[in-house]
Amino acid sequence: MDVMYERCAGLDVHKKSVVACRVRMLPDGRKEHEIGTFGTTTAQLLALLDWLQAWECSHVAMESTGEYWKPVYNILEGHMEILLVNAQHVKRVPGRKTDVSDAEWLAELLRHGLLRGSFVPGRPQRELRDLTRQRSTLVRERAAVVNRLQKVLEDANLKLASVATDITGVSARAMLEALIQGEGDPVVLADLARGRMRNKRAALEQALTGRMRDHHRFLVTNHLTHLDFLDEQIEHFTQEIARRITADTQSPTSSPNNGQPGADQPASPSESVPYPEAIELLDTIPGIDRTLAETIIAEMGTDMRRFPSADDLAAWAGVAPGNNESAGKRRSGQTTRGNPALRKGLVQAAHAAARTKTTYLAAQYHRLAARRGKKRAVVAVAHSIVVIAYYMLSRRQPYRELGSNYFDERKRETVVHHLVQRLEKFGYQVTLDLSMAPALAG
Repeated sequence: MDVMYERCAGLDVHKKSVVACRVRMLPDGRKEHEIGTFGTTTAQLLALLDWLQAWECSHVAMESTGEYWKPVYNILEGHMEILLVNAQHVKRVPGRKTDVSDAEWLAELLRHGLLRGSFVPGRPQRELRDLTRQRSTLVRERAAVVNRLQKVLEDANLKLASVATDITGVSARAMLEALIQGEGDPVVLADLARGRMRNKRAALEQALTGRMRDHHRFLVTNHLTHLDFLDEQIEHFTQEIARRITADTQSPTSSPNNGQPGADQPASPSESVPYPEAIELLDTIPGIDRTLAETIIAEMGTDMRRFPSADDLAAWAGVAPGNNESAGKRRSGQTTRGNPALRKGLVQAAHAAARTKTTYLAAQYHRLAARRGKKRAVVAVAHSIVVIAYYMLSRRQPYRELGSNYFDERKRETVVHHLVQRLEKFGYQVTLDLSMAPALAG
């Protein structure tokens, strides 16, 4: 087997230690390897870097073990080519296993070019990704606190959530503050409603007749304080994310057609798109708002040249059908895990797109949900969204709506024939006026 890299290394990374195996070819054609063990503190990792550079290692491979690979990657980045590999792709034949043998196995696979590195974005995108992921965590935590607040209200016989859509809204918050202060008259509490909620005062009076005790007031007070803190934190993260996105001034290399493929030019991924422009483009897709667009950009970036095709991006995101076939039989088509944060964002966008009116994505969802179920339909819509995003960022073009009747227009004659047959089964005699067809289509 041919040797691809004459000087390389494999790293078996753990929480407190890194076992490294460096390999080099001697002038007489023999292979020399050496094992070293280092700690994971910054000083020890710098010693690891010096140890690898002593043999002029050009490539290093290590498994993506939790978060432990990040300190190693941060130290080695910029000094040599680093391949972060999927642990499932480098499993050894079952047998004796040690940290040393793992490092040697990684080095041997890398030496012969048998490893494929995972996508690791540059430092600015990694920092933006940390911010968007933490904001998503805070949003989920806020939802959990709202659920706990609702649990306390139910225990106090207060059915506020049955009338108010949001128990943390302006009207509901005023009522909760009054309850904390000891107000128990449901008429007075219902009169605190604002806007359209005032039309529900009669229902609010019934819902706010309860048995609120001192420990309920204590719990509600702490939950509201927690919500205020989370809202403040979410706003701080949103402002920091917006600042970093606005500060992105990368200028893609211009092309003869300004980055947009012409009618006779095949579509191919162009250069990286600046963050502000990419978010404006993604915001035109049904179901995606600015917050989701920021999450998607932070996860997959704006340079689509990193992915060979839209299908590769969908598989990396975890919204593509699985491929498991043997002896001519197709087994489970379950999707892979992919990128969890990106997958969650795409599924969230798919749910929102399914509730839109007169859009292609909503039509796709309802068309598939009737045959395959709602969960599969949502994943299929998420797959369509990431494919759409791939081509939009590649071509630097906004979303073009196909309409809710896109699928019917593709098979117009079949749909018309099917509908005529259904009417005839009910005893109707149908006559088609083809002169009206173009007008109806328009």
